[in-house]
Order: sequence, then C-alpha cells, then structure tokens
Amino acid sequence: MRLLGLLCLAALGLQLYFVSRIAAMAWVDPQSTSFERSQVWRQLQERDSVRWSQTWRDDAQLGQALKRAVIASEDDSFASHEGIDWAAVEKAWSKNSKAEERAAQVAAKAKNGREVRPAKVVGGSTISQQLAKNLFLSGERTLLRKGQEMVITLLMEQLLSKQRILEIYLNSVEWGDGVFGAEAAARHYFRKPAVQLSPWEAARLAVMLPRPRYFEKLPNSDYLSARASVIVTRMPDARLPGASAP
Repeated sequence: MRLLGLLCLAALGLQLYFVSRIAAMAWVDPQSTSFERSQVWRQLQERDSVRWSQTWRDDAQLGQALKRAVIASEDDSFASHEGIDWAAVEKAWSKNSKAEERAAQVAAKAKNGREVRPAKVVGGSTISQQLAKNLFLSGERTLLRKGQEMVITLLMEQLLSKQRILEIYLNSVEWGDGVFGAEAAARHYFRKPAVQLSPWEAARLAVMLPRPRYFEKLPNSDYLSARASVIVTRMPDARLPGASAP
C-alpha cells in the first residue's frame, strides 16, 4: 500500500509538472521539445555533428496559407474539436486492427525464414495530440504513452487557445533533417519567409509532415505533387482558429 501510494503521488506530481509547463506556454515560447532533443541525439549518434535550423515566428508571421494547408492536410476539424477527434481515433483503430489481422494471416502462410512486412499503423492524432507528443513524450507506441498523450492534450486545450496551440505546433514540428518550424522550412525549401508562401508551396509543406525526412530526399515525388494539388482545393474551406463557422 505504501508503494502504491508513492506511485500515485509520483503520477500526480508528473501531471502537475505538465500543468505548470503548459500554463507557462501561454506566454513563454518553448525553447525545445522532447522530439527535437531526441533528434539531436540521433544526429550525434549518426554523424557526430548537429544540423539544426529553427526560427520562431509569431502567429501573424506564419501566414494564413500555411495554417490553412496544415489544417486541411492534418486535422480538418481542428478549430471545432476539443483536442481529440474520437471519430478519427475509432476509424484508425478499425483500420489498424484489420491490417494486423491481414499481417497475421500472411505470416501464418509464409514459409519459415521468409520476412513478413509488419502491418502499417494508421494514426488518428489531431494537431493538438501531435503537439502533446512532440513536446513531452517519446515516440514509442504503448497504451500508457497514448493515455498520457491524451491527458496532456486535454490539458493544453483547457490552458491554451487554439491559436496558441497551432502557433507552437507550426514553430516546432519537424520538416526535414534538422529543419524545425515553418520559418526554417519555408527558407529551406523555397528560399522565402513562411508568411510569403503561396497556397501551392504551403500545401507541399503540409503534405510532407507525416514523413518529412523521407520527402526531403524526394522533392520531385509524384505523390507529393498530386497530394499537394488536392490540399490546395481544400484550403479555402479550412477553418482557422478564432474564425466563425460558415
């Protein structure tokens, strides 16, 4: 019982730590995220040097084109949900369960020693959830980590405005190897500030987000161009935080 009590106190202390950190972010820009620090460590292991590009920009300096593109591509209900899109979570869970069943069937039929490709995991995370994970958590896929991600997400939605959540996300998300944030990405790929991105340029950056280091190596990818064209058509309907519903 004493051990259980200590564990409960430790868990409570951790949540209070998250509350204090998130509350401070209403006024103070985070200096780095857990994900950024993990990428520094990865770079040091791979090449004994650090490649890093990041410049913070306030909400107005990010430009509406990029904000609309990211919302249209990553989380089209961002302005209206409360941090977690339960319909998207249920859809992703269903897809992942079916993919795992198919992978198990293939593995059962495969000959001994034959390599079987693991099931592709589909995410149902909102922009708020992605930010929660990047700020504080590791990239491991466990129920405990996912549960903590949801708690942090709900705390952020209560303590920060939607505009602030999107601002922090766009300033800290990875857009290439050592490229973090919208301003660094805009200058890295298009040699211009984020606020000057055209709708098509913004759409290309938005499409890169799930696999930025992969697409950085394939700038002429047919998929990237085709998907960006789709996002451009969706951008006018993307609702920005603070805007009234149509």
